[in-house]
Amino acid sequence: MNIQIILIAFLTTLYFILPAYFSNGGALVFGGGTPIDFGKSDSKGVRWIGDGVTWRGIIAGSLIGIITGIAQGYLAPYIIEAIGPIIITPIVTDIPNGIVIGFLLGFGALLGDALGSFLKRRLGIGRGEPAPILDQLDFIIVALILVSPVVKLNWIFIIMAIALTLIIHLTANTCAYLLGLKDVWY
Repeated sequence: MNIQIILIAFLTTLYFILPAYFSNGGALVFGGGTPIDFGKSDSKGVRWIGDGVTWRGIIAGSLIGIITGIAQGYLAPYIIEAIGPIIITPIVTDIPNGIVIGFLLGFGALLGDALGSFLKRRLGIGRGEPAPILDQLDFIIVALILVSPVVKLNWIFIIMAIALTLIIHLTANTCAYLLGLKDVWY
């Protein structure tokens, strides 16, 4: 495999999973309001999920995932023509396909975040406290699981998606920390 094929594989992987990334960021930007656990706690007084995952964030993030998928579907003919036979990762092929994939990746990312928060609470990890690997990968793993019934995912693609997610997550958070936008680098 030459460097051009590897680069195209990483770029098409990144492009394919954009609905998950944009959905995740959109939920943060447009979220707030009623938490999806409605403030409920377990018998020990520990919140089920917490205030960080809200209905408004889930809805807005899912819509952003769908809009991203639609844009990818619109651009699909141009991308397919440009990279043609080099495609080795899944791609969005048209607008209807983009709607489905955008929703599954977008909603899957948000579901992954909610499940990650649920697991952190069960493990006694408070909101904002670090849970290495879980904090970085919960959203992408669930997004890939949700999209897998409609898109064939191979192990190379999954490994690339996870590697890209780790790199992007840590880089973005470190930059936000250095700019004073976050209190912690992770």
